[in-house]
Amino acid sequence: MHVPQILIVDDDLEIRKLLARYIKEQGFRVQLASRCADVRERIATSQIDLIVLDVMLPDGSGLDLCRDLRSERSKIPVILLTALKEEVDRIVGLEIGADDYLGKPFNPRELVARIRAVLRRGQDDRSAHGGRERYSFEGFVADPFARSLVDPQGRDIELTGAEFDLLRTFLDRPGRVLSRDQLLDLTRGREPDATDRSIDVLVSRLRRKLANSGLPHLFKTVRNGGYQLVAKVNYLED
Repeated sequence: MHVPQILIVDDDLEIRKLLARYIKEQGFRVQLASRCADVRERIATSQIDLIVLDVMLPDGSGLDLCRDLRSERSKIPVILLTALKEEVDRIVGLEIGADDYLGKPFNPRELVARIRAVLRRGQDDRSAHGGRERYSFEGFVADPFARSLVDPQGRDIELTGAEFDLLRTFLDRPGRVLSRDQLLDLTRGREPDATDRSIDVLVSRLRRKLANSGLPHLFKTVRNGGYQLVAKVNYLED
């Protein structure tokens, strides 16, 4: 049985030691890093299943590192650690491809819950839909296994992990009005935060990317309700 290996990246030695001890106690394997350069080395030499990545590192920004990993097509999930009130960093982190974020200070139990949720979503994409079932809507084809989206002209549309999770949530519930709290809970696996604007940001980015292929009105904003996917969804099997 494969035991997931978690890479903890933080320049604070005490935080690294605390998280390593607790995460190991929860049944995971752990590697540690304190710099961006260390992350590159660990990825090159080890199988890393998820990265817990601090935004502020001595040799660069965790945001920049996350962006670089996604531009290199790395699919290793990333959970960003940010200062509690740095909402801009949280939103930017989701935009550049982080799978979740957690504000400091935090309870290690909450971090482990987020780790399990992100890893579980990846497993669901690989197995829950009977092999290679795909979604078709308005000429687009979304493949949960490959986490890919192809437009009606056959062009790949680059989506971040968070954007794909949100799209998948709508595709599983076509025509249903979903509130921001529901979307936040379904995609991030945590309690809603009244000040959290990440869902609005992600819906806006999805709209823009799909609109670039000529379909700007697939997501409807329902006043005092949330958002709705108005396209008809079909399911394809290989």
